[in-house]
Amino acid sequence: MNKKLINLLTIIFIIFLISFAIIEGLIFYHGRKGPIDNVDYVIVLGARLYGEIPSPALVERLKVAKEYLIDNEDVKVVVSGGQGANEHVSEAFAMKKYLVDNGIEKSRIIMEDKSTSTFENLKFSLDEIRKVDNREDLTVLIATNKYHIFRSKLLANRLGLKTYGLPAKIPPTIILHSYIREYLAVIKSFLFDRV
Repeated sequence: MNKKLINLLTIIFIIFLISFAIIEGLIFYHGRKGPIDNVDYVIVLGARLYGEIPSPALVERLKVAKEYLIDNEDVKVVVSGGQGANEHVSEAFAMKKYLVDNGIEKSRIIMEDKSTSTFENLKFSLDEIRKVDNREDLTVLIATNKYHIFRSKLLANRLGLKTYGLPAKIPPTIILHSYIREYLAVIKSFLFDRV
């Protein structure tokens, strides 16, 4: 291997390490629970179903959303997620069922059941909100797992939303995988997910 190639590979590796450290730092920082002002809506981002049953990651998202909604009875919620392969219903349908079964009134729940990505979750959820509320400067609380808050807020800000994160726990079996995958997803979203 010649010296120029070694130098090039070294530079690429250093850039990777620096970008990985910066992005993971942002993911960890935004994944902490911070102060939440009064918000207009909660958006619960979809995740995998097993047939009709929410995955452990989605259950954690629903738990924190339910707790917030119980404490803030005037806030409405958008459940957001389409129907993926091997899913018997849309993620939104399963999330609505979970919330209703756990004491949240149907009248407070707005369903967005067409999205297939985080960007679509947020864009289509905003479209659903706009059907019933055309106020400017809406504030939104995004309920998702800790590793997913930073990218979700980044994308929501591109859509003009003032957002806060409502971080949910990450099931222990997927922590490492989730943080590594999210590094790549942040780069993809930064480059390609635009209005």
